[in-house]
Amino acid sequence: MRESLYKDAVEYNLHSIRGLFMRNSNFKLLFQKYLSVFVLTLMAHSSFAADLLGVACESPPPMHCEAGDCAAKVAASGNATETVSGRQFFLDYPCDLQPDEQVILILNLHGAGSIGNWQRHYFPAMDYKEKYRLVIATPTADGSASMGSGPGVRMWMPDNDDTYLQNVTNEVIAAVGPQRIKSFWLAGHSQGGMTSRRLVCNDFFGSKVDGMLSLSGGRIGQAPVVPRFGPPLADGSPPPARDRSSAQETLPSCDISHIFAIGEHEIVELPSDSPWAEKYHCEARTTTAVVDSKAGWVSDSGRSGYPVWGMAARPGTAQIYQYPSCDDARVVADVVRIDKGHTEGLEPEVTQRILELIVAAPGGKLQR
Repeated sequence: MRESLYKDAVEYNLHSIRGLFMRNSNFKLLFQKYLSVFVLTLMAHSSFAADLLGVACESPPPMHCEAGDCAAKVAASGNATETVSGRQFFLDYPCDLQPDEQVILILNLHGAGSIGNWQRHYFPAMDYKEKYRLVIATPTADGSASMGSGPGVRMWMPDNDDTYLQNVTNEVIAAVGPQRIKSFWLAGHSQGGMTSRRLVCNDFFGSKVDGMLSLSGGRIGQAPVVPRFGPPLADGSPPPARDRSSAQETLPSCDISHIFAIGEHEIVELPSDSPWAEKYHCEARTTTAVVDSKAGWVSDSGRSGYPVWGMAARPGTAQIYQYPSCDDARVVADVVRIDKGHTEGLEPEVTQRILELIVAAPGGKLQR
């Protein structure tokens, strides 16, 4: 439909121009020259805006949930193909993207037992790709491992997935152009957040990534997890309590902004300070509230009911704790979603507040 309207507008304008010039034969040569420049410019603009890595842009994004149909759509594997492995991933970008425009790149990683299209809806940055000028790559893991005594579930594994994630990153960067990516963020939910933490400062990502968003995937400056964290048992009762104490934390070795988002029921408490804020000499944290009247897109509908794991998606309120005036304008912030658990998808307003923090953060590693 968009291409048809575009073509109609072009034909209309060309017809008008032809009439103006052809009324006088002296203008014929000028018309031909004008037409050639116009068509070449038009082709360059439209080909870029309509096709990134062979993916035709769509708004709303493809395989997007509507009310009540998420179960039938989240299993879709992607609209783009990583050329080395042939594995698919989702690529979302602004449909009005301009040739010289600066964008923010986000590599968006799902948690254990999940899939890329569920992650697109859990953290629905795709809904705001035009507003915040986002290019978002959302892949699906190929690795598998057991989480305790049960069977293996899909999760990010170094041998299966690290090279694939590098290839996806390289292909998207090449398609957009490194000089046009003003910042690059790793985002991940649960084990996807832990994977982001494992990768963020390595030889490949450390020189590229400007920020890390952990969605219930661990905080720089640990927030203790509740003893009965995890999915409910088959009868709906909480899982057994486990010792959740962690070893001494090693802070990341690279310079990044960091946002940590968590459901209130997942942690014992949020620490009142941050070693990452201390590193960048940030001022004392400030607190603001974000109220959502609409629910997020997804939840773990088959296991909702245990508050720690998450209820059905619903409206909510979040507290934003931001450490201002950090060195180099770094962004350091915590987002606590009140009365929420691990699998309740982010609501519209809190999603946008997180994206505004990302937009405000410094970038430029890929442009150096």
